[in-house]
Amino acid sequence: MPLLKAYPKINLSLDVIGKREDGYHLLKMIMQTIDLYDVLEMYKAKSGIHITCNKNYIPCDNRNLAYRAAELFIHKYNIKDGININIVKNIPTAAGLAGGSADAAVVLKTMRDMYVPEVHDSELIKLGLNIGADVPYCILGGTALCEGIGEIVTPLTPFKDHILILIKPSFGVSTKEVYKNLDINKIMKHPDTNLLIDAIREGNLEMLSRNMRNVLENVTLKRHFMLRQIKGQLIRAGALGTLMSGSGPSIFAFFDDMLEAQMCYDRMKIKYRETFITRTI
Repeated sequence: MPLLKAYPKINLSLDVIGKREDGYHLLKMIMQTIDLYDVLEMYKAKSGIHITCNKNYIPCDNRNLAYRAAELFIHKYNIKDGININIVKNIPTAAGLAGGSADAAVVLKTMRDMYVPEVHDSELIKLGLNIGADVPYCILGGTALCEGIGEIVTPLTPFKDHILILIKPSFGVSTKEVYKNLDINKIMKHPDTNLLIDAIREGNLEMLSRNMRNVLENVTLKRHFMLRQIKGQLIRAGALGTLMSGSGPSIFAFFDDMLEAQMCYDRMKIKYRETFITRTI
């Protein structure tokens, strides 16, 4: 089995438009795949699910979304074999980048190819939603509008090859806590999703960068001064716009000039260990 790449996402926008009776928030967000990836190796085992990982803080039992994806797939399609999965983790964790969901999506797609190739993506998406709200998007990837609790994924015009700097500070953030502390009635400014979709269709990086918005910044930025600081530093370094991804704490910024981006990366890397220069794909 060849090496498999699991790509994370950033949010070009994130809006909370309501709440379901079961407590889940209703979302409207634009997601984008970026070129930074975990590497997975998968091969059949006689029985059981066996996960190994290069980072010792990553759980290798059913707390790992890749494990849960394998477990669900084996159960759903009555697979008699087991699976070995080795994960080389490069995507920062607890970062708002859906790294665990990306790994789970790769496991579902690869096990589909191994065992039941006739299964359509739409069936995998339904299965993926049992693992996490970001898994359906990660199965499809690219540029997409995600609605509901994340399960309604509509592909948009690809917004690829745009340079960005991504910074994950040294702390993590609990998504559950962020949503718990979000007061929907106090959101003063929502993203203009249609305007952003137009900017994507036109390939207008400047218009997109100026209008990106994530309502969860209302919670996470309030609690962490460092994130406001990072955003300011990126803008002063020439970024067209900055945004927090997901519930945070990762912050990214778009640049239209590679030299400027490289200079910013060199400076930020000294302050923040997990700094990346990458692009949309």
